[in-house]
Amino acid sequence: MGKGAVKEKKSTKIILITPAVAFVVIMLVLPLISVIVNSLSKGLEFYFSSLSTEYVGSAFTVTVIATIVSVAVNTFFGIMCSIFLTKYTFKGKKTLATLVDIPFSISPVIAGLAFIMTFGRLGWAAPIIDGINDALGTDIQIVFALPGVILATIFVTFPFVSREVIPVLNAQGTDEEEAAALMGASAFTIFRKVTFPHMKWALIYGVILCTARALGEFGAVNALSKTRGETFTLPLEIDALYLSGSGDSITAAFSVSSILVIIAVVVLILRNIFEYRYRKKMKDV
Repeated sequence: MGKGAVKEKKSTKIILITPAVAFVVIMLVLPLISVIVNSLSKGLEFYFSSLSTEYVGSAFTVTVIATIVSVAVNTFFGIMCSIFLTKYTFKGKKTLATLVDIPFSISPVIAGLAFIMTFGRLGWAAPIIDGINDALGTDIQIVFALPGVILATIFVTFPFVSREVIPVLNAQGTDEEEAAALMGASAFTIFRKVTFPHMKWALIYGVILCTARALGEFGAVNALSKTRGETFTLPLEIDALYLSGSGDSITAAFSVSSILVIIAVVVLILRNIFEYRYRKKMKDV
């Protein structure tokens, strides 16, 4: 390759890379930096006092609970769903695969409204819940309560685990499981010794994505959350602080936002680490 061709190739590379880097910096990096800068605009004392309010503490607790429960539920059912779709043949398989992707195609706000129309006062499940409360003397409430926030978070984060695991199990095939079954291994042993080692990195990657999505969910949770200081998550508390309009509350909104930014950066680092290890493992195989 001549010097002219090499020079032209470098110029083309620069022309292609420069707009991409500029776009990422302007649209992603600078806004995140501005959040951190604005959160510290009134000093560290104000920053930490903004994070230590009762409302923020409650929102943080609700966010953590909703995230932990949704990740645990979606990890379990994501694994089950992935195994069913890749290791077994049954009627309705394509329908199930389509249903898994529903949260990707439906607006979170619509999902929240759907839960309201299911578990709210006018929902078909309301008489069942009322009957349980009357029989057991309980006060179970789904809509505008913590269970509703958890259900909304589970709904919007459901596909992340299964959609990372399914391609890996499809690539693995069923030969190893069938051989283990012929040798007399139990279903749990086959999963523990054969299936899980192949899918573990994809599973961890899916769990990380599920966690990130759960922490930042707004639309569906906003439809099912009513009381600030009880059912608000961190994104809802940030919205409430910003909409209050005062200078202190807006700065406090940036302070709380910085927590989510820091968490997002940590999640991104973890995702890259596990993605690198997974790709390295695939090359070694």
